[in-house]
Amino acid sequence: MSVDHEVTAEDDSAPGLAVTTATVVGYGVAAVVLVGWFLYGWLVQRQGFVASVGEAAGAGFALLLAVAVVGTVRRSRR
Repeated sequence: MSVDHEVTAEDDSAPGLAVTTATVVGYGVAAVVLVGWFLYGWLVQRQGFVASVGEAAGAGFALLLAVAVVGTVRRSRR
């Protein structure tokens, strides 16, 4: 058995921007805060499971919107 072509490593993925450690830590802290916000509403305020999930999800979406706006402003300055 013979090989007629040269074997190369497949690198079809497009090079992307590297994610910094500070970004990963920031997202981790945000996730912990959102879970804490959910547990606070559910267990301390006793407002119900669905209401606590909705409140935490709303806070998460607001945080994502803020991150998108800041990212857009930073990218437009380049």
